[in-house]
Amino acid sequence: MRRFRFLPLAALLLYAFLVPLLWPEPTADFSRALLPPGGDWIAGTDHYGFDLWSRTATGLRTSLFIGLISACAATAIGMIVGLAAAARGGWIDRVLMRGTDAVNSIPHLILSVVIVALFRGSVPALVLAIALTHWPQVARIVRSTVLSVRESEYVAAAYGAGATGRSVLAGHLLPVAAGQAVIAVAMLVPHAVWHESALSFLGLGLQPDQPSLGTLLDQARADIMTGAWWALAVPGAVLLAASLSLLALVPRNVLLGDAHAPARKAAP
Repeated sequence: MRRFRFLPLAALLLYAFLVPLLWPEPTADFSRALLPPGGDWIAGTDHYGFDLWSRTATGLRTSLFIGLISACAATAIGMIVGLAAAARGGWIDRVLMRGTDAVNSIPHLILSVVIVALFRGSVPALVLAIALTHWPQVARIVRSTVLSVRESEYVAAAYGAGATGRSVLAGHLLPVAAGQAVIAVAMLVPHAVWHESALSFLGLGLQPDQPSLGTLLDQARADIMTGAWWALAVPGAVLLAASLSLLALVPRNVLLGDAHAPARKAAP
């Protein structure tokens, strides 16, 4: 079954990249606004008259792009902080972890809203907001894992054999941190997609002319009151499918809370 866990995500990626090419979005036409699914419109139209099938695919592509870049940025920051704290120890470890705790004590949504509000309607602002609110978790996981490896017997043996701190860092600690980084990206992408959708749903994300899953859901709030259920159901279903397909890539032991398993497997 594990070999098939990539299929849902592959299908969504094909949808996100091929549908806009095969079914290009027509220009806005209010005369065909909120048409129900059927006929020429597989998923109906939104209140601007856009084809919702193609519009949602474009929105998914935008949300995945923002989610992936945000997750990579958050993971890079967290990996640097966690690795530096574990490798150096002492006062550097204490300062970095106190800073991590300070950032982590601020509710994600509040900090994200403050950052996005400064650069409203900007993709870089969304990426920055998500990255700066999600790196502390990565830093703590990387630090904990690297510490367990640094204190292991085989690292002590490497030091006893004359290995330098730099060689231990490159040969033992960095590979473990890199393994944690891959897992962190896989876990953060769906979270980042939901964060982008939430910010756009609140009207703090992209502009309405920049389709994302969040902006489509935001526009559908008024449409659902007129009975246009498809305006909310289609992007909502795609958002849920994207989240579940991305979570399917995360190792089961990590989802169950055993984040140190990859480090144990990496130990000789």
